[in-house]
Amino acid sequence: MAATACIKILAPGLQTSVQDLGRFGHARFGVAHSGALDSFAMRTGNLLVGNPEHEACLETLLMGLRIEALSDVLIAVTGADLRPMVDKRLLKMWGSCILEKGQVLGFTQPASGCRAYIAVGGGIKVPSVLGSKSTNLPSGFGGFEGRMLQAEDILFAASPHDKRFEKGCTLTAGDIPFYPNRWNLRVMWGPQDNDFKRTARDTFITATYRASTDADRTGIRLDGLPLERKEDMPESILSEGVVSGSIQVPGDGKPIIILAETVTGGYRKIATVISADMPLLGQIKPGDEIAFRTVSLENARKALREMESKIQRLKKKPLLASDNSNVFAETAQLRKR
Repeated sequence: MAATACIKILAPGLQTSVQDLGRFGHARFGVAHSGALDSFAMRTGNLLVGNPEHEACLETLLMGLRIEALSDVLIAVTGADLRPMVDKRLLKMWGSCILEKGQVLGFTQPASGCRAYIAVGGGIKVPSVLGSKSTNLPSGFGGFEGRMLQAEDILFAASPHDKRFEKGCTLTAGDIPFYPNRWNLRVMWGPQDNDFKRTARDTFITATYRASTDADRTGIRLDGLPLERKEDMPESILSEGVVSGSIQVPGDGKPIIILAETVTGGYRKIATVISADMPLLGQIKPGDEIAFRTVSLENARKALREMESKIQRLKKKPLLASDNSNVFAETAQLRKR
């Protein structure tokens, strides 16, 4: 199927890249899985525009992105509320609509969360590398020429305006995630939690940490009470493979939550964020407060099943249809904000 030029980047914002669910099975070669940091928002956006849930989308950070429609294109904006505006009108999120040729979509300021996702009907057409279209920013491959998007870049999609979804679809309010400024993340101990003092383990689950400005797609460094290892334990360990959500503790004792662009680490991991809470990590912004709560393996599995069942419901049930003329917030609502 021929691809259509559908989006032109007018301003790239702080960090905008092409991401899908990521590439897996290549960590032994030092290749990170990359992919959308908030996979729930990305998957939902795709379903709203009639794409397979794994299709490539745009991931943008905090503010500044401005794109122009080069043809009528079906889009959905999910994830963080970055005040998406279409020609100076506030766009309702978590729903699909037609962005008409010549209209400009921009993201003005973060109201909640950190990363927004723009799904395009037909998906962003870029080459697949090692089974994924995701951009590996540290290594410079995948996505659009292996880099963040820049002004004047042109993106293509197949059938960006699908007539079957002309009226658009919206997510019900109960299915839309809430992104607070204080996060309670569920974790499981390990794999090296026994290398820390008992007081450090107690501190980890009772203290409140703050996300520092030292954060990107590789990890989030936390400010707060340091976690002390046992006296007979050296500062580091032999480097080993790590998974996203691992919470490693370097020599200064300040935890780092590992994200999607890291494959190995030489510091102890006191705990690991459960899979069901992984999408939340993509929405934590500098200054947010973070508390940790331990759960059992059984409860972690239950939480993951609940998240996946929500996705399955969205795939099976008819999404709420909405008229394309009703996708903008009312002027009165905009003034209140």
